[in-house]
Amino acid sequence: MEAVAGKRLLSLDILRGITVVGMIIVNNAGGRQSYDYLRHSAWNGLTPCDLVFPFFLFIMGVSTYIALRKFSFRPSPAVVRKVLRRTVLILLIGWLLHWFDHAVDGEFFVFGSLRLTGVLPRIALCYCIVSFMALYLNRTALVWSAVILLALYTLLLCMFNGYEPDSTNFLNIVDKAVLGTQHLYRKGPVDPEGLASTVSSIAHTLIGFCFGSIVFGKDTLDRKTVRIFVCGFMLMASGYLLTEWLPLNKRIWSPTFVLVTCGLASLLLATLMYFIDMLGKKRWCRFFDVFGVNPLFLYVMSEAVATIASATGSKKAIYEAIHTLVPDPYLASAVYSTAFALLMGLFGYILYRRRIYIKI
Repeated sequence: MEAVAGKRLLSLDILRGITVVGMIIVNNAGGRQSYDYLRHSAWNGLTPCDLVFPFFLFIMGVSTYIALRKFSFRPSPAVVRKVLRRTVLILLIGWLLHWFDHAVDGEFFVFGSLRLTGVLPRIALCYCIVSFMALYLNRTALVWSAVILLALYTLLLCMFNGYEPDSTNFLNIVDKAVLGTQHLYRKGPVDPEGLASTVSSIAHTLIGFCFGSIVFGKDTLDRKTVRIFVCGFMLMASGYLLTEWLPLNKRIWSPTFVLVTCGLASLLLATLMYFIDMLGKKRWCRFFDVFGVNPLFLYVMSEAVATIASATGSKKAIYEAIHTLVPDPYLASAVYSTAFALLMGLFGYILYRRRIYIKI
């Protein structure tokens, strides 16, 4: 939990926790049929499921501000080593999870076709690049960097078939040229966490970092809350206004997707700050706090457990048992994913009670 002017901001942990719970639920549907709001948009559009990863990048930007604030945003050998060590660790864990997905099926030597992109690799790259930008650029330069990155990305999308869901999309062309087809997402022509679209994700994380500077500014908590809410509303509104020309699209991490999701994340943050930190209504949020203090660890554990459950047939057996009690396949799938999140919460609660915080 973080502190502002001597007062802990529990809302930051709760936002992290809500996001991680959402990530675990949407990644672990029990059956093939799921409610639309628990499925990602096929291409253009926005569902609640599409919000969880961008919310995580937003709060990671805030957390990056918190981490570097302790070092007064000054580069030093110790800070640089810390950033690089954490980046490499997250990358390795991400690649290890991809390898583990093959290893449970007996395929141990798949390094020539191992996917190098994904959620954790994107988190690692965004964290690393934004950290170094924050260490070597001032606040004004960071704001303009986010603006310029989004503007350049918009130009590239418009000029080189960025909204086309086929092999002519420049994102697909760039990713294949850099990494090769065998190291990319194979369920569609455009990798949803590819290298090219990471440009937009970096701007996304920068926005979160800038909101971190508001959270830890010198204003009173109520003024900060209002400012975050107003800025978030402006981001969301501007994003929606631009959707006529630049549709919302998670798979290419479109500029409007950045603006809308960062706006929604900051609106939620302001709301949580108001109810939790200002009004002191905290009794309801213990469950999310469990996930918020060990976010990456519980996410990684959920991915590993899900892989084992699928490989051993446990997932299928549990889902079918639920389906016998809940005939509706959509509801049965949702019950399974919710139960899975509760199981991860149980592991998290054990750590929480013992005050064990695993940093990745």
